[in-house]
Amino acid sequence: SEGHCDPGGPLPVLPVAAMRGRDRTGRSVLMYFSAGETKSSGKYSWWLYGENHEKVAWAGETFPSHYNAKRAAESFKAGASTARFEVYLDDGAEYRWRASRSSDKVAASGESFDSKYNAERAAENVRINAGRATGP
Repeated sequence: SEGHCDPGGPLPVLPVAAMRGRDRTGRSVLMYFSAGETKSSGKYSWWLYGENHEKVAWAGETFPSHYNAKRAAESFKAGASTARFEVYLDDGAEYRWRASRSSDKVAASGESFDSKYNAERAAENVRINAGRATGP
């Protein structure tokens, strides 16, 4: 489904062997992927969480199977650093970001932001660190 409505996902479980990435300042950043069934039974998606266990990104769509959701997460993880990130103003006058490769949307922000600057910072954080995240 298109848009910024996240159907919700499973409660995140922090991987035991979590890998730490680094942000632009060299600070350690932990991110992890989770793939599973949404609150809408029979639909699946993936979510990316920060070290504070807050959702920072999601697929932006649902999939017919857990396998497809996991493959989409793996694909985003592999290509996040080269994806095109775009910040936009949503219908509620808050900023969000979305990522795409070629003409395909591959991820969306996990939350809205009160400023364009904060949305840009969040998108850059995902671009830099999603490839080093653990999971799905």
